[in-house]
Amino acid sequence: MQAVWLEHQTLSLRALPLPSPDGEALIRICLTGICGTDLELARGYYPFTGIPGHEFVGKVVEAPQVEWIGQRVVGEINAVCGVCEQCRAGRPTHCEQRTVLGIIGRNGTHAEYTRLPLANLHRVPDSIPDEAAVFVEPLAAALEIQQQVQIHPTDRVLLIGAGRLGQLIAQTLALTGCDLRVVARHPRQKDLLHRRGIRLIAEDEILPRRWDVVVEATGSPSGFDLARRALRPRGTLVLKSTYRGEMTLAWSPFVVDEITIIGSRCGPFEPALRLLEQKEVDPTPLLEKRLPLSQALEAYQAAQQPGTLKIVLEV
Repeated sequence: MQAVWLEHQTLSLRALPLPSPDGEALIRICLTGICGTDLELARGYYPFTGIPGHEFVGKVVEAPQVEWIGQRVVGEINAVCGVCEQCRAGRPTHCEQRTVLGIIGRNGTHAEYTRLPLANLHRVPDSIPDEAAVFVEPLAAALEIQQQVQIHPTDRVLLIGAGRLGQLIAQTLALTGCDLRVVARHPRQKDLLHRRGIRLIAEDEILPRRWDVVVEATGSPSGFDLARRALRPRGTLVLKSTYRGEMTLAWSPFVVDEITIIGSRCGPFEPALRLLEQKEVDPTPLLEKRLPLSQALEAYQAAQQPGTLKIVLEV
């Protein structure tokens, strides 16, 4: 099969053997997205060697249970052991033995085929096109915020960052009826939010110490600093992106103001699929380019350009 290969911060296209199912489902990829994590892996964020990619929609071609064969599916990225302390305590995404699709110890989806345990798979309703289904994983990650923080209609919520994930966070937060404002830098980002009726705010318009919940989705020290200044005492800071390198922080203000800090990553797939099926969220305007797998290296280059939203590979 044809696949993208990452090694020593270098991407290449390779011909590789088909993955052996080994008791898992073998999946033929239809579409697979390039996300910020993929780009950071290519820059050396984590020492991963193998096939990157974890956002996908595909069809099962081989499975230990015959009823799965031919099903169109998306898949959760953490393959877990089910027996370690974290799994037994109901925290499977923190499994001590987990592999993570295209990130840790498991080849990903920027290839013609991938494999996952059946427990990770979710059937995609016929009414959801591939172009929307490929967004299920990041949409689930956006919904994880509401699994962790109860957002009230009376809450003042500030979202800093309106990129690939930020756009989905904005759409899901808007459904709560909260008083939402979004900091966006690029014209395309602003236009998409405006079309959804989501209100923007410039950085110099943000009143300090006034916001109940701030979601930081830029992954930059400047975004973190803005988020901290915006939060009211006893406010909640949600960190929705990883940070390259280290940041030096003065921690005393967090203690004095009794700030709650929440890290947030993987989320629930079934609610994400329902939102797509009910058309309450529409990620398809984020899709900027759809390139064949044979042009994956060009696709990665395009995805790195500032302000670029979603680029997907068609297999």
